[in-house]
Amino acid sequence: MTTEEIQKIKQRFGIIGTNSQLNHAIEVAVQVAKTDLSVLVTGESGTGKEFFPQIIHTSSVRKSGPYFAINCGAIPEGTIDSELFGHEKGAFTDAKLERKGYFEIADGGTLFLDEVGELPLQTQVRLLRVLETGEFIRMGSSQIKKTNVRVVAATNLDMRRAIQEGRFREDLYYRLNTVEIKVPALRERKDDIPLLFRKFALDFSDKYRMPPLQLDDEAKELLKNSYWQGNVRQLKNIAEQISIIETDHHITAKTLERYLPKNENVSQLQLAGPRMMADDNFMNERELLYKVLFEMKRDIAELRQEVRRKNMQQPAPVKQDEYQIAEVVKDEVVKDDAVKADVVRDYVPSMEDVEKEAIRRALEKAGGNRKAAAASLGMGERTLYRKIKEYGLN
Repeated sequence: MTTEEIQKIKQRFGIIGTNSQLNHAIEVAVQVAKTDLSVLVTGESGTGKEFFPQIIHTSSVRKSGPYFAINCGAIPEGTIDSELFGHEKGAFTDAKLERKGYFEIADGGTLFLDEVGELPLQTQVRLLRVLETGEFIRMGSSQIKKTNVRVVAATNLDMRRAIQEGRFREDLYYRLNTVEIKVPALRERKDDIPLLFRKFALDFSDKYRMPPLQLDDEAKELLKNSYWQGNVRQLKNIAEQISIIETDHHITAKTLERYLPKNENVSQLQLAGPRMMADDNFMNERELLYKVLFEMKRDIAELRQEVRRKNMQQPAPVKQDEYQIAEVVKDEVVKDDAVKADVVRDYVPSMEDVEKEAIRRALEKAGGNRKAAAASLGMGERTLYRKIKEYGLN
């Protein structure tokens, strides 16, 4: 594809940037659109994966057919099969009428299955069958139906690890991943960041009827060198916050710093990033554990200081068996996975307690927004909902 052709596609879909990885992803999407191959779009949450199924659909012979985008992680497990494949009257308690599923009503068009890694195993079996044979059966029926649907899936999970853990079928993964399109993270597109911020600033200027934000050179450098765990979505949110709150629209680095998370540049806390490699996934889970332990240890220290300020010389005695030794990592992981650690005699909660605390803190930081909390924890929305219910965090 020529540069002009790629630019036309960007303008059509409102994609901003000149990054070579982004251009390559667009080029692959246009090329594969001419076929009926299944496509898997991978990348971190907030990178704009949803644009690529649209590019594929509108560049294909199916462009006059229906297009549906389904968030597999947001549909309850008990109804996902009905949503995708339909059901007959009386198939289950609330099935008072028959219903067509997306694979039936999208015949001749394209289905975008977002967060495909969150599909239950039973649904994965049904999906594999329809991808391989074009056949499906409504819930509560024995009649085989045919469909001609192009499937484009997307995920921010480490699918290979999901396969190893038995959460995703290997045969389905390879069936979906005939062609893979990798969407780069925002931190891999540093030169695009000021362009994106300027676009968002102009949009919010029109929306709120105020002068657009203007960044000085230091602020631009700060933007470019930040980690951007939430990628383009996070950048847009920050641009909107500053547009609304700041009265002086000439933004300096000092002003910008107030809106960036304190750990924005700490790459080892990539809690919202994708789990693209098994080793990275292991590191993320361990770092989440250590982060929570550090925060709990800090809270304990602050509590002790408060007690001392109230002239309480010693905390209440406790039994020795309520304590155990915990290794808390204070430095980077070194060769052979050895760590530099200090040993502290503090109570260590169970893994369930640590996970519950991590979810509670993520919900608090996200202001109760479960979708944002799920992204910050690197898990699907359905998984988060289940754990919230399991731990009584409603």
